[in-house]
Amino acid sequence: MSAPAACDAPLVILPGLMCDSRMFGHQIRAFEGQCIDGFYGGADTIAAMVDYVLARMPARCALLGHSMGARVALELYRRAPERVARLALADTGVHPVRPGEAEKRFALRHLGRSAGAGAMIDQWLPPMIGPAHADDLELYTSLRAMCVDAGVAIYEAQINALLNRPDAAPVLSTITSPTAVIVGRDDRWSPVDQHQDIAAAITGSRLSIIEQAGHMAPAEEPAAFNEALRMWLS
Repeated sequence: MSAPAACDAPLVILPGLMCDSRMFGHQIRAFEGQCIDGFYGGADTIAAMVDYVLARMPARCALLGHSMGARVALELYRRAPERVARLALADTGVHPVRPGEAEKRFALRHLGRSAGAGAMIDQWLPPMIGPAHADDLELYTSLRAMCVDAGVAIYEAQINALLNRPDAAPVLSTITSPTAVIVGRDDRWSPVDQHQDIAAAITGSRLSIIEQAGHMAPAEEPAAFNEALRMWLS
């Protein structure tokens, strides 16, 4: 394993929907990072998630947000930019709620309520993994266990936060910290063109596309994802 990259602040990771540090084991080991665990304490707004993170992160850090976690990171940057030495936004978006999004999320909620977390995750998780890793049983089993542990109540709280999310787009032009924008080439939920737009809106940002990875890029292609982080941190 390569030595951790030199950095002016410790790495803190903000997980996405239904995720925790089990998603980011490769990153935590490679960079001696900290992941904000606990599913944001069951928070059901982005603002409350930011409160949860601010109470648990160092005074200043390199902040990596994945998926929903990137939206939390942007709201945290809006509120406390002095605490963010570097910013990385991975597999995410800044768009408002789109037509049909609420209905899709509510359909999964209904499935979870009626058939349990396992059934809900088995419908939600497969499209989050890119085609190159669709048959990786070890990866799927690990991610599934993490999401099932989160459970239906956490899913409900987090989709409430997402469906009532603040407008993150205006934050992009205010970012002055060194910023990485990272996306899996085969991310079907947060596609590449979305990240090209985000990168274009942040002065001096670097866009990295992780080949053969979907939405769960940090776990699917950890070596390539970590190389993108290494460039950002150094």
